[in-house]
Amino acid sequence: MGVIENTQVLKGSVKAGPADFSTLPPIAREEVFSVTLRLRRKSELPAWNTLRITRHQHSRRHGALTADLAAIESFASAYDLRVSRASVGRREVVLKGTASAMQKAFGVELRLKEFGRELRRVREGEIKLPKSIAALVTSVTGLDNRPFAKPHFRISPHATNGSSLGVGFTPLEVAALYNFPGQLDGSGQSIAIVELGGGFRPEELDAYFQGLGIKAPAVSVVSFPGCGGNNPGFNARDPFCRDAEVMLDLQVAGGAAPGAKLLVYFAEDDSDQSFLGVFSAIVHDTVNKPAIVSISWGVPESTTTQQFRDEFDQLLQSAAHMGVTVCAATGDNAAADFAADDPEWDKGAHVDFPASSPWTLACGGTRVSTANNELAKEDLWFEGPNDGAGGGISRFFGVPDFQSELKLPRAVQPDGPPMRGVPDVSANAAPATGYQILCNNQKFPDPANQVAAMGGTSAVAPLYAALVARLNQALPQPCGHMNPKLYALAMKEGQDIFRVIPEGTNGAYTASTGWNACAGLGSVDGTKLLNALKSQG
Repeated sequence: MGVIENTQVLKGSVKAGPADFSTLPPIAREEVFSVTLRLRRKSELPAWNTLRITRHQHSRRHGALTADLAAIESFASAYDLRVSRASVGRREVVLKGTASAMQKAFGVELRLKEFGRELRRVREGEIKLPKSIAALVTSVTGLDNRPFAKPHFRISPHATNGSSLGVGFTPLEVAALYNFPGQLDGSGQSIAIVELGGGFRPEELDAYFQGLGIKAPAVSVVSFPGCGGNNPGFNARDPFCRDAEVMLDLQVAGGAAPGAKLLVYFAEDDSDQSFLGVFSAIVHDTVNKPAIVSISWGVPESTTTQQFRDEFDQLLQSAAHMGVTVCAATGDNAAADFAADDPEWDKGAHVDFPASSPWTLACGGTRVSTANNELAKEDLWFEGPNDGAGGGISRFFGVPDFQSELKLPRAVQPDGPPMRGVPDVSANAAPATGYQILCNNQKFPDPANQVAAMGGTSAVAPLYAALVARLNQALPQPCGHMNPKLYALAMKEGQDIFRVIPEGTNGAYTASTGWNACAGLGSVDGTKLLNALKSQG
């Protein structure tokens, strides 16, 4: 492999290779693939305020410079790469070429590693760029395409529930428990749903909603450059993994806001390149213009590269300026945010990204019980170490203005300063009190086969997305980045919008009155929230 001359390290591109990196086989020199370069903005976003801009305005004001795109084209030509597509508005240039050309152009060594039955590219160390373009480029993804983001749903092997509504709840029943505003169904609203694989069968969705006694919502798959497809049952080795995520997202969002249009954006795979690409497609979708996004996928923020975190956070900031609400699941491995048997886990506490970004509505999880079809008790969803709703203190994002008046705890395991606290809100997520879902002709729950309802914070993100759809339907303008309003309401004396979860632990942090790093502000009374937002004007 040749190393390019007169280079500069791309800031934030350091990536750890697998432990066995040096023994892995090198990539075939003639293998062809694509990488995505994202470029600097022509002008930075202004400080956050309530003024909103359209997607077209954002593209004109904060897209890339045409001169920068031209410079990347020259770079590509010099290294035997070709531009397969480019976008000023999205600040993206996708380059295609051989592994040999890619390694030379970016000063990296690529090897192959088997993940399951798939061979993926891996790298370690830094990306290097010619100094002539180094200042123009903010990230390069796609050189390494190892599995990255994970879905945040859980299926427990048991099905016990003290609910008077039976084992597991329908999304309609959960919406009623949280007093979602009646006479509203999200009509006129569009919810974008991020999926990194899997798929759905329209006839199965129709059967599910018919069983609920409601009209099936309109569901559309959105095509965009670099997208994947609707591939139900595609992963035969684990038939429920990705399909279950897709069906949980669609059935919860569609059941709790049946009047809303559900827009499904399928990424090509679960790599960091695809995760960035699919979210960028949503943020810059000038045709469908979704005002709500549900993300049930994530990754411990400590395992992300700085360039990925910064780039995704920039997209989240753009979404906020466009008046888009982004709901993100906080993960299902409690305060660890890693599975106990994950070789990458350092035995410490972590929070999940993108939920840890201050620009998301971070959605955590609880366990509920009912009496007379009403919510009787709600506590933390925590089964034990590495098993329960994610929450904690970020290591990378500072305290946002909307949390500045809280007494945020220090990060623990290891000790660190108070920073962005996760989650913001919570709702029912425990599998034992989870959601009735249909996937690949398998019903959840299925007591006969000792299969519980489906849960996880993956259910909470689309549930809050559905609530926002109902709120948007009744308000003069979309809720947009609503964290500042939510925390301001929580600080007011006498507010009973939030059901605080004051007791319990998530394995590293302890719940308390008010906001806490286990359940955030707690669960939300939807009707009371709507009334409070209306009174604010």
